Amino acid sequence: MDDIQGLDRTALDRARVSRDPRFDGKFFIAVKTTGIYCRPICPAPSPKGTNIVYYASAAAAAEAGFRPCLRCRPEAAPGTPAWLGTSAVVRRALRMIQDGELDRISVDALADKIGIGSRHLHRLFTQHVGASPIAVAQTRRLHFAKRLLDETQLPITQIALAAGFGSLRRFNDAFQKTYQRSPRDLRRSRRPASAADGNEVILRLAYRPPYDWQHVRDFLATRAIPGVERINDDGYARTVATENGHATVAVRALDGTDALELRVSGAAPAALFQISSTARRMFDLAADPSRIAATFRGDSLLAPLAKVRPGLRIPGAWDPFECAVRAVLGQQVSVAAARTLAARLVNRVGRRVSDEAELSHLFPSPAELAAANLDGLGITGARIKALHALSRAVADGQVDFQHPAEEVIRALTALPGFGAWTAQYIALRALGEPDGFPTGDLVLRRLASDDETPLSIRALEARAEHWRPWRGYAVMHLWKAAGEKKR
Repeated sequence: MDDIQGLDRTALDRARVSRDPRFDGKFFIAVKTTGIYCRPICPAPSPKGTNIVYYASAAAAAEAGFRPCLRCRPEAAPGTPAWLGTSAVVRRALRMIQDGELDRISVDALADKIGIGSRHLHRLFTQHVGASPIAVAQTRRLHFAKRLLDETQLPITQIALAAGFGSLRRFNDAFQKTYQRSPRDLRRSRRPASAADGNEVILRLAYRPPYDWQHVRDFLATRAIPGVERINDDGYARTVATENGHATVAVRALDGTDALELRVSGAAPAALFQISSTARRMFDLAADPSRIAATFRGDSLLAPLAKVRPGLRIPGAWDPFECAVRAVLGQQVSVAAARTLAARLVNRVGRRVSDEAELSHLFPSPAELAAANLDGLGITGARIKALHALSRAVADGQVDFQHPAEEVIRALTALPGFGAWTAQYIALRALGEPDGFPTGDLVLRRLASDDETPLSIRALEARAEHWRPWRGYAVMHLWKAAGEKKR
C-alpha cells in the first residue's frame, strides 16, 4: 500500500525510521523476509526498505499473510485512526465488529443490519480498511487474546471464551496459525503479569500522546452519579451491568506511559472485550491529536486553544441510554442539580448490588425506568414524560444506539422532550461521534462570535464547516475556554 492517510512512501519511511510514538497505530510495517508485521515504534533493527510493505491496519497485514511481532506487540497499539472519518457504513460496521457482532452472526447478516449487500460491504472494507470484515474480526479476537495472555492470569480456556472463540480447539488452531506458537508456549515466555487477585483483570489501554487526563477526569467528576460512579485521586470507577450480573470497572492514568490502566472486577470472561471497548470509547483513546490540531491550525478561534491543550479529548459516557437520561435531567438546570436528580433516580429505580456507599447501585435499565414511578423526585412532569418515552423507545428498539449517529439523532428528536441540542449532545458523548455538534448551544454561539452578540444557529453552522470532521473537539475546546473565563 503506497499511500496511507495522506502519507506517501517517503513520508512512511521517515516515520518508520524516526520511531515517533505519534505514528503508533497509524500504519503497520510488514517485512517480506521474516513474514512479520510491526508497529512503527518497534525497537528491532530496521530492515532494508526494499523488504518493507506498509499497511493501514493490522487486519490488512494479517490478511496478507504476515504474523504479529512478539517484541512490539501490535495488539497493544492505539486504535487505528484510518478507521475514523471513513464512510458512515464502514464506521458503523467496525463499531459492530468491535462490539463482537461477528461472534454472533454472519457477514451476510451484518450487511443486512446495515442495509447493504455483503459484496458491497466487502468492497468498502477493502477500500477503507484494507481487509475484509472477517479478517478484522479475526484480528480483533486474536489481538485481544494475546493481550489477555500477556497481561492477566486468566486460564487459557477462559481467554478463548473472552476473545469470542467457540471452542478451545478453534482458538488453539487460529493462534498457532497466526503466531506460529501455541498460547501455552507464549504464556510461558511472557513477562510477569500485573498483580491482581483471582476476581480482577488488569489491562493497559494505549493512546496517542498527548492526553489531557486531568480535563477528562475533572469533566467526569462534576457529573459523577453517587452510588454509580466514584472519582478521586486514584481515577474513575463505576458499576456496570453485564449479561450475567454486574461488575466494577476502574480507570486511572499510568505515569510514564502512553496508556490508561483498566481494572475489571466481577466480570465473566465473555464480558471483558465489550468492557474494554467501552472504556476505550468513553475515554476517547482512538483520537489522533496531530490530525485534529492540523485541522484547527489555521482557525483564529481554535488554533490558540488547541496549542494550549493539544491533548484535549471528548469525555464520553459509559452507556448511551444512561447518557440520554442524564441529558434530559440536565435540561435547563445546573450540572450540580442534574447530578442530584440522577442520584435520586438511581436510589429509587436502580438495583442495589453492594453495601459499599460509593458504588452501591446499577444505573436503571430501559425496562426498569419505563415502569418506574418518578413522582416526588423533583423531576418536572414534562421530563418524567420524556424519560418514560425514551425508556419505552429504547426497550422496544425504536431508538437503537447501534445505528449511525444521524439515525439515532432522528429517532431521538421524534420523542417528546428531545430537541436538536439534546440529541447532538448524546451523539457527541455517548456515541463517540467526533463531529457531534450541538449548534443551538448558547456558549458556542457566544464564543464563536466576533462581538458580544451570539451567532445565529445558521451562522454557527457555517463557521464550523471548517472544523469538520472534528467539530466535537471544537465543542470541548470552547466549553473549556468558557469555563476558564468564569473563574
